[in-house]
Amino acid sequence: MPHLIGPDFIGIQTEDLNAARIFYTEVVGLKAIAQSPPGAVVFDTRPIPFAVRTPLVELKGTDGLGEGVAIWFGCDDADALHDHLIERGTPIAFAPKNGPFGRHFAFRDPFGYTITAHTVAHS
Repeated sequence: MPHLIGPDFIGIQTEDLNAARIFYTEVVGLKAIAQSPPGAVVFDTRPIPFAVRTPLVELKGTDGLGEGVAIWFGCDDADALHDHLIERGTPIAFAPKNGPFGRHFAFRDPFGYTITAHTVAHS
């Protein structure tokens, strides 16, 4: 029977790609790949690629972008990233706490998406 294998790509939509590039590179610390397709900024994330792209549908007037969807990013130190984002005025959805996947917290990006960051074990 045909079946899903697992997540292979994560993308969110915003009308301001330049602002997205700046936020996700200069504030959050992701690295954009050298060549992204038109209308998108793809970041060098592993194991699953992440991108921000221009909207496929009209987003104006849409409240709660991404509600009901959990997007988690691994990071090297959730507490340090939390403090870094606070210093840069990034809204925090909830402060660092311990959970089933380790230390984690959530922030809101400038476009309204909630992103959760959790400390991953170093190999």
